[in-house]
Amino acid sequence: MGARIEQLTTSGTFDLDGGSWEVDNNVWIVGDDTEALVIDAAHDAPAIAAAVGPRRLLAIVSTHAHNDHIDAAPALAELTGAPILLHPDDLPLWRQTHPDRTPDGPLADGQRLVVADVPLTVLHTPGHSPGAVCLYAPELNALFSGDTLFHGGPGATGRSYSDFPTIIDSIRDRLLTLPGATVVHTGHGDRTTIGAEAPALPEWLARGH
Repeated sequence: MGARIEQLTTSGTFDLDGGSWEVDNNVWIVGDDTEALVIDAAHDAPAIAAAVGPRRLLAIVSTHAHNDHIDAAPALAELTGAPILLHPDDLPLWRQTHPDRTPDGPLADGQRLVVADVPLTVLHTPGHSPGAVCLYAPELNALFSGDTLFHGGPGATGRSYSDFPTIIDSIRDRLLTLPGATVVHTGHGDRTTIGAEAPALPEWLARGH
């Protein structure tokens, strides 16, 4: 069976700047019957490991280092032996959650990760956080957007380490240039497409979030 995309939803809290919010996170698993990548190990390492099953987990890719996207990453790495990958600009955020465990490798703009013979290109898309990335897999017609782009607009920029003009630049220059039919697999909530979101850019600019 060829490469496919699987979704697991896990629940926990998002904690930043002294606040705590209940959240549901999308964990994306990309691969085939023999190997897989996990995108954003959120909240529940045993459940993610069970979804991966006997497949070889090549890497645990963190789209950014807010705690709700990385809280289960070290435990999942321990269970599977897979390395944790993170853009180094998000290390200050990472250390808030895991001060005694560093990621195993960096992510860089333009880097290619290959699973089940399908390449995923890392797009550095700062704004929601300094080291936020998306993963683009044209062969799967898929963008994994983390918290950079959602159904209905950009990710939040009202807290530490975030910036609205920066996320708008990232979305406009890196994401809305992708084919309109590209399916956006988000960090929370429903999928969308590039074509569905692109016309709303002026509205996002006007509202400022």
